[in-house]
Amino acid sequence: MRVFTNNPLVRQKLAGTCEVCYFDVSFLQLLTKVRDEVHKGCRLLTHPLSGSVKPNETPYKSVMLTRAQGAVDLQSLELIEAGIRAAEKFPVRYPQMPDSVRADFQLIDWTLLQSAL
Repeated sequence: MRVFTNNPLVRQKLAGTCEVCYFDVSFLQLLTKVRDEVHKGCRLLTHPLSGSVKPNETPYKSVMLTRAQGAVDLQSLELIEAGIRAAEKFPVRYPQMPDSVRADFQLIDWTLLQSAL
């Protein structure tokens, strides 16, 4: 299992426990990186739009994936493509947000991921 994330809190919390692929990128860019891994044969273990926070309302996202298994998993591909399309529909809501709000969104993402672990 691997975790793709742009959330520094997730990187910190999971350090040394599993493979964490951390990227300092936007929500949409992270989903695109996940899609690239699905094209390589990885399967999604968590939904790319889990939680009730709309895409681009939060800057953070973490997604669990298997390692490459061979053939492309069509269900994973459909889910990540739908997630990307949904994220593209919503403009970035708060490009400038206070650190305290960023910390709250990091915690929300971590809590969602933690429930899947």
